[in-house]
Amino acid sequence: MRLTRFTDLALRVLMRLAVEETDLPTTREVAAAMEVPYTHTAKVVAKLQHLGLVEARRGRGGGLALTAAGRSASVGGIVRELEGAGDVVDCDGTVPCPLRSACILRGALRRAQEAFFAALDPLTVNSLVAAPTGPLLLGLGSGAPVAAAPGAQSPGR
Repeated sequence: MRLTRFTDLALRVLMRLAVEETDLPTTREVAAAMEVPYTHTAKVVAKLQHLGLVEARRGRGGGLALTAAGRSASVGGIVRELEGAGDVVDCDGTVPCPLRSACILRGALRRAQEAFFAALDPLTVNSLVAAPTGPLLLGLGSGAPVAAAPGAQSPGR
């Protein structure tokens, strides 16, 4: 299973906000730190706000903050919500698959998808930012060189 860019960015935004202790970063600052377009980040933040995971404060001293629900939210639940309940393969699409009525693969893919989500269920947003990830996130966008943890691989983003 592959996550959409929207879900990937949403998880990274939540992780970035989870490590913020004092300042409330703006959507523009989070976008810059994550090296993604502001417009994409704004759409993600709006959805996370709608889900009650992020609070956006306007005006002087405003910015983005993770809510208590956001901190304790299950990563599996967040991914389910953002990815939707659709099948991995669209067997009933514009041109329906001729095997759909007797296909064993469809059920196997559905079980694999649920196993994917189930593997993410025990993780919370807070658990995603334990060391070494949290300190690395704090350095993003600060202009300071960010050292990867020993043995860590580049995320390829």
